[in-house]
Amino acid sequence: MSDKDSGAEKDQDPTAKRLQKARDDGQVARSQELSVAAMMIGVAFFLYLFGGYFIAGLTAVFAAGFTFDRKAVYDPSLLASAFGNQAFDSLLVVVPIFVLAVLIAFAAAGAMGGYIFSLKSIAPKASKLNPLSGLKRMFGTKAVVDLSKALSKFVLIAFVLYLVVSENFPTLIKLGFMDLQPAMQEAGRIIAFGTVLVTLCLIVAAGIDIPYQLYTFNKQMKMSKQEIKDEMKDTEGRPEVKAQIRRKQREIASGMMMSAIADADVIIVNPEHFAVALSYDPSKDGAPIMVAKGADLLAQAIRERAKEEGVPLFSSPVLARSIFFTTEINQTVPESLYYAVAQVIAYIFNLNSFEQGAKTSKKPNPKVPEEMRYNSDGTLATESL
Repeated sequence: MSDKDSGAEKDQDPTAKRLQKARDDGQVARSQELSVAAMMIGVAFFLYLFGGYFIAGLTAVFAAGFTFDRKAVYDPSLLASAFGNQAFDSLLVVVPIFVLAVLIAFAAAGAMGGYIFSLKSIAPKASKLNPLSGLKRMFGTKAVVDLSKALSKFVLIAFVLYLVVSENFPTLIKLGFMDLQPAMQEAGRIIAFGTVLVTLCLIVAAGIDIPYQLYTFNKQMKMSKQEIKDEMKDTEGRPEVKAQIRRKQREIASGMMMSAIADADVIIVNPEHFAVALSYDPSKDGAPIMVAKGADLLAQAIRERAKEEGVPLFSSPVLARSIFFTTEINQTVPESLYYAVAQVIAYIFNLNSFEQGAKTSKKPNPKVPEEMRYNSDGTLATESL
C-alpha cells in the first residue's frame, strides 16, 4: 500500500476479519477499573455476609498474639513456632477473601473481551527496545489519559477515606482503651463503612472507564476505505473463499429460480435430464422468457415444483436441450427458436382455454433448426435427432 493510502482517514467500522486478527494478537477492549470494582463489590458482599466470622477470626488471631507464653521470648524454637502459628491462623482468615477476589477478577476480565491467550502479546518486540518509541509511549495520549485517571481515582478515594477517618476519629482514638472484643467490632464497622464508600467510588470509575475503553478500542480498529478494499481482495482471492462465494451464489440463484417457477407458463422437459421453465405475457413480453432451468437433480426438482404449482409440463427433448444450452435465466429464447416455442406456448394457452370450455388442439411436435440442436453433453448434434 502506498504512503497515500496508509495515511487515508480511518473512518470505517472494522471488519470481522480485522477484529479477529486483533483478537488473535491479544488486542481486545479491557477495563482494569471493571476488575477492581468487581473485586471490591465481591469483598464488600463477603464482609456483609461473613463479617462476623471475619472479625471473630481476626480477634482470635490478635488475642493469641497478645497472650502467648512469655517463655517463648527466651526460646527461639518456641518463638518461631508461635510466629508460625500466628501466620497460619492469619492466612486461614484472609485466604477466603483473597481467593474470592482472584476469582472475581478472572470473571470480570472474561466479561469484557473474553478469555484469550496469545503469545504475540507477550513476545519481545524491537519497537519496545527503541528509546524513541518508549518516549512516545510515556508521553503519548494514552499515557496522559491513564495518568489522569489514576490521579483522579487516587484523589477521590483519598478524599473518601479522609471523610471516613474524620467522621470516626473520636472512635478510633478510643479503640486503644477498649477491650479487644468491642474494639475489633467497632474497627470492623468502620472498615465495612469505608469499604462500601470506596466500592462506590470504584463503581463510578468503572462506569466511566468501560465506555472510554470501548470507544478507544473501536477507534484503534477503524479502517480506511482502501484497507477494506485490500482486505476484500485478499479474502476473495483465496480459492476456498471463491468456492464458498460461488456455492452461496448458486444457492441464492437456485432459491430465486425455484420461486420463479410459480410464474412460469410451461416447463419443457427432456423428460428426465433437462427442464426449462418459460414465461410469456403477450401484453409486455416481446418473446418468451426462460425463468428457470436445470439438469438431472435440479431438473427433477423443477418438475416437482411445477406439479406443486400446477404448471403444465411439455415433453420435447430436442427443444429442452436447445433452450438449456443457448439461453440464460431471465433472458428471452433465441430468435431461431421463436416458432418452436410459439407452438408450445400456443398449445398450453389452448389447453387453458379448453378447461374453460373451448376446443383443444392437437399436441404439436416443435421443429428445432439443425444448428440449434444439442446433445446431452452440450455439444452440437451432427444429425437430426
